Amino acid sequence: MSEKQTAAGTQVATRAQGALASEQGKTSIADTVVAKIAGIATREISGVHDLGGGAARTVGALRERIPGARTSLSQGVSVEVGERQAAVDLDLVAEYGVAIADLAAAVRRNVIGSVERMTGLEVTEVNITIHDIFLDDGSDDESSDEGRRVE
Repeated sequence: MSEKQTAAGTQVATRAQGALASEQGKTSIADTVVAKIAGIATREISGVHDLGGGAARTVGALRERIPGARTSLSQGVSVEVGERQAAVDLDLVAEYGVAIADLAAAVRRNVIGSVERMTGLEVTEVNITIHDIFLDDGSDDESSDEGRRVE
């Protein structure tokens, strides 16, 4: 059995077992697939305003202004995928007033459940970094980026 090291230092086993390997063949799941699933699962949680650090959000905002371009579902998501396990790192912006510990727990539960259900991979860890807090001040000024960041 070989192992990969994640950014957080956790070992991810890469030996094929379980639903992804059988006598009829082996199923490999690309990192981008797991990253998209994790990104969608994170956005489903109330209290998550956006994903990504400052630079990623800036690039995402520029991308959205291009006609025909779509939001990157894996923005702010980094994954390490082995043959039977995955580790996920998330960078996100929380909405003001949300209990961050509860938000992180809800995001972890949803990401683990979604990735394991859809891929059959065991999620070994979900690391979350809160980069910012978003405060919706209710203004209609479009240049305000839908609200105000609290720094």
